[in-house]
Amino acid sequence: MPSTCPKCRRTLEEDEICCAQVRYSWRCKSCFKLTSGFAIPYGKCFMCGGELEVIPGRDLGDSMRFRAIRDAVQFELDSFHFYKMARDKAATPEQRAVLERLYEAELDHLHELEEKYHAHLDREVVDLSADETKLLSNWLFRGIRVAQDSGVRDLYQAALEMERRTRDHFHKLARELPEGLERDLCEELAAEEEEHVALLEGELEQLAS
Repeated sequence: MPSTCPKCRRTLEEDEICCAQVRYSWRCKSCFKLTSGFAIPYGKCFMCGGELEVIPGRDLGDSMRFRAIRDAVQFELDSFHFYKMARDKAATPEQRAVLERLYEAELDHLHELEEKYHAHLDREVVDLSADETKLLSNWLFRGIRVAQDSGVRDLYQAALEMERRTRDHFHKLARELPEGLERDLCEELAAEEEEHVALLEGELEQLAS
């Protein structure tokens, strides 16, 4: 039967997992990569080898009041819908396979944001069809083309460019803010995008081998 998450007060359906099961969050002191899990971290940051620090019981309240989190959620939603539309128009099985993988990755990223920052979205928001004209005029996709002759490498390069633009946005926003929670959030979200960039670069290298 439905219950209420004791942390974010979201109403949960039966057997659904929410914030109560996320017992620890830790962050790298060097690259600001934020990670959540059930156990206290051991060792160094897997991204840069930096020292880790546990973030004790940070309560963001209504996390959507922070511009950094609003931007992060919006970028993930935009990318999700972009890949969904491109996948539905794929001209070849190879295109469709890559776009399906990118689409699913963006959906995973959106769920990670929900979990880490308690930015819960109504499922209707995720399922809504985006306005294609408005979406493709978005600065995030400016100059990005998914055409009938786009190869697998072209698709990965386009995805990389979008992730880099998002990362750079959060770095720029962090530089404009004074020290404090919102600046920390920007640095964390930039590190999240840096991880996505590294994953895509790794997949591109595998294509070349």
